[in-house]
This record gives sequence, structure tokens and C-alpha cells, in this order.
Amino acid sequence: MPGRYVFPGGRVMPSDARPWQGESVAAEARGLLALKHAALRETFEETGLVVGRPADLAGDAPAGSPIEHAYRSRRLAPAPDLLRLVGRAITPAASPIRFHARFFLADGRHVAGELSPSEELDHVYWHALDAPPPMPMQGVTRFMLNCAIEAWRGEGAAEPPLYWHRGNRRLIRRGSARG
Repeated sequence: MPGRYVFPGGRVMPSDARPWQGESVAAEARGLLALKHAALRETFEETGLVVGRPADLAGDAPAGSPIEHAYRSRRLAPAPDLLRLVGRAITPAASPIRFHARFFLADGRHVAGELSPSEELDHVYWHALDAPPPMPMQGVTRFMLNCAIEAWRGEGAAEPPLYWHRGNRRLIRRGSARG
């Protein structure tokens, strides 16, 4: 979305489905782990930031993928469990490119790295919650930003909402209710 404020993101890659170096995978379902890995990887690729926990990385293990190298060089272990799903969105059927996107939130205290622009995002910065949101922004981006803020404040819904379209109508499903 050129000229618009968006969240970092992209597709799930086959490598996102496997555990990364230094990562202990608990009871995460394989599909959810792949989604969280994609979110962590895309965030790193587009912003330079990683989300993780301090790790004792003794020895000279091979670096693996660029994201694994980024964690290792910062002496961090990947922490997909720190990501909280705050919503899902499906692009309209008429859109030439279709997405079923998941939006995650992580506490900034677990972020490391230097915030920097990339080939995909050219204006990357931290934005204060008490300031008006940046413009221009698509309706779905504003909706998911509000969902993330509510979750951060502890006000978010137990089940993340689904933002989608039927014809020209925007619909939001919260839990089992449809609206």
C-alpha cells in the first residue's frame, strides 16, 4: 500500500514452520507457530527489530537464516509465545491480491535492534499512543491498531475479531456474534 501507514507483514514461508535455533517450542500448534514465526521474521526484515528473551548462546553454532543470525548476534532466543493475536482480516473478494492476515502484538520491553526503514517500509518509527494515529491509513489498519491498543491496555476481547467484507460492506465478527 504505497503512501499508507501499514503494519509489517508478509506471507508465511516454509521455513517458518520449523523451530529456530535457540527456540524451545512448547504447546504451540504448528500452524500458529508458523504464523508467529512469519510475524517475527517480517518484523525483522521490514523494521530491523526482533522480539525475544535473553539467552545463553555458548559455542559457535552456525547462524542459520538471517532472522536466526539476528537473534544470535543479539544473544536472544526467539519468543513466539510473547506474541498475542489481536485480530484477523480478509481482503475483499474483488481485490486483485487477497490476504487472510493475522495481527499480533508484543510488549516493547522484549524488542531489540535498531529501528530502520527497509525496501518495503520507508517511514518507520515509534508512535505515541496518546497522539492521534498517523495518516493516511486504511480502515482495516486503523481497526487493527485500535484492537492492538485495547489488547495492550488489557481491554481486548478474549477471541480476536475478524474484519472482512461481503460485497461493499465491511463486517466485523467478534466471538460468535456477527456484525
